[in-house]
Amino acid sequence: MIVERIWTGNAYRNYNYLIACPDSGEALAIDPLDHAKCLAAAREKGWEITQILNTHEHRDHTGGNDAVVAATGARVLAHFRAGERIPGMDRGVKAGDVIKIGRHVELECMDTPGHTLCHICLQSRTDMKALFSGDTLFNAGAGNCHNGGHPEALYATFVDQLSKLSEDTQIHPGHDYIENNLRFTLSREPGNAAAQALLPQVAGHDPAQSAVTTLKEEKQFNTFFRLGNPEVIAGLRQKFPDLPEVPDARTVFLKLRELRNSW
Repeated sequence: MIVERIWTGNAYRNYNYLIACPDSGEALAIDPLDHAKCLAAAREKGWEITQILNTHEHRDHTGGNDAVVAATGARVLAHFRAGERIPGMDRGVKAGDVIKIGRHVELECMDTPGHTLCHICLQSRTDMKALFSGDTLFNAGAGNCHNGGHPEALYATFVDQLSKLSEDTQIHPGHDYIENNLRFTLSREPGNAAAQALLPQVAGHDPAQSAVTTLKEEKQFNTFFRLGNPEVIAGLRQKFPDLPEVPDARTVFLKLRELRNSW
């Protein structure tokens, strides 16, 4: 499996991805908003884009579909309930479905609601452990729930699915928000050594060259995985005095998401 991350350089800080089979040259485009860059990258590599996967229905993820389909004839895949929101969808996928690329590459669909209620993450079923997480899981952060999502669903996705993946899974999100997310982590947990160490490396960085994190690293500096941390809880109790001394993980997550909305 070959992963080509494409930095759009737009105001929304989107990442697009091409996932290719090295033997056949077939490729899947994930959220190819910048269709020109995606098509150019495929041409340069000698790949044929045969499929498009939209992680969810927001326009900054689906906006390049028509141009890529027009240029390649690729089939459009997305959450099976997203058909009315994604024009031209050819295949609806659900949890456990497998997307095959060429001869050897397989990606398993995860139904990961929260940012929207029709969100798909893709987990590789190759020797390279990788998660293409769209707007559910960001480097050092979590997706918002403003436009068709729900924070309780996002909590369940984090706790019941993402946290249980192999810790050496590489995380490939839909946007570059790592610097701001690390600053939020440190606003909630000032003593977080991992965030302190990483922030200077990504401050003002070139997102096209940004390092790929693993789930193990995310659990060290992503506050949305650190729901039992005493410093995080103590800080929340200062903001929300009615919180119990030992709040449950769900409450911690929801309060963190609430604070992040206006941070």
